[in-house]
Amino acid sequence: MGSLEIAEEIKKTFPDEVIGFTEFRGQVTVSLSKDRIVDICRYLHDSPDMSFDYPTDLCAVDNLGRGRTRFEVIYNLYSTKYRHRIILKAQVPESDPVIDSVTLIWSGMNWHERETYDMFGITFKGHPDMRRILMPEDWEGNPLRKDYPLKGPEKEWRGYRNVKEKSRSFREFQWKQ
Repeated sequence: MGSLEIAEEIKKTFPDEVIGFTEFRGQVTVSLSKDRIVDICRYLHDSPDMSFDYPTDLCAVDNLGRGRTRFEVIYNLYSTKYRHRIILKAQVPESDPVIDSVTLIWSGMNWHERETYDMFGITFKGHPDMRRILMPEDWEGNPLRKDYPLKGPEKEWRGYRNVKEKSRSFREFQWKQ
């Protein structure tokens, strides 16, 4: 079964959820509403004809100023059994940046969902440990949002002074020439 056939199966099985699909250079992308993302992913994972057992990536896109839904959560899925892949794009509005977690299907998506939460502020409902993973816990804002200030936050991060002091204390261990 090819990627276009898989997209057609998704559309046939979940007609109210599929917004559309495109093919570009052999890659098929299916745009979806976010409401039944877990059901769609479970279907792709459990269906013996598809067997998407390896999620290669999960990331997000901020479409600020492009005249469409603000965020898209993108799932890159691969089947090791059939060696086919598909990309899912779930539309996530700015007014409600929440989508269901798929960690019960693929536990390896844990880190990816946390990174997307940290960088974009999209919450994954049902995630077992929804907290920052790259930025400090007390960091304000989401650095990969397009409206995030280019120079960073207006005020200095509270922990920055501690980091500078700690680095000074390690200077005695620097290599001397």
